[in-house]
Amino acid sequence: MRDGSRTKELIAHTALHLFVEKGITETTIRDIAGAAGIAEGTLYRHYESKDQLAWELFSTNYLDFARELDRLQEEYETLKDKLTAMIRQFCAFFDRDPVLFSYLLLAQHAQLKKVTPEMETAVTVLQKVIAQGMARREVPEMEVELAAAMVLGVVLEVAIFKAYSRITQELSQLSETLTAACWRVLTGGGIS
Repeated sequence: MRDGSRTKELIAHTALHLFVEKGITETTIRDIAGAAGIAEGTLYRHYESKDQLAWELFSTNYLDFARELDRLQEEYETLKDKLTAMIRQFCAFFDRDPVLFSYLLLAQHAQLKKVTPEMETAVTVLQKVIAQGMARREVPEMEVELAAAMVLGVVLEVAIFKAYSRITQELSQLSETLTAACWRVLTGGGIS
């Protein structure tokens, strides 16, 4: 008896690529089934709808990445070291799987509405790390949400430029530059 896990993986992989290429709204169940070489009914045996498939792809990977970042940051003592490790991991994730990264980046606008406050995300991990650094007086106090937004802005905009081939270097090659820019933002030094 087959467990269907390979088919489910094929559906997820195919949908991920189509969602990034065409957008979630523009991609149909028929598109996914056709590209995966399966019947539409087979897809419905694994996912009740395209929306459920999109959410599962988003939530599973988004929350897994947050847990990965949280485990990683716990290995370091200072905010600067934590931030360095987290940005390095962020860049490595993009370089390792740019399609998944692009999906998480593009799908977040529609899917974040479904994220509940008790779900730990990369944003909440970053906010926690920054708040702890402020409490230890490693950086000046400011609104934690604003600080996290500025750090994410620096990193995500560079990732967007990479996704659209405006930057040719691997993000991992830019992690030190990104960390330095984020550190200057947090310490009040600006990004120039």
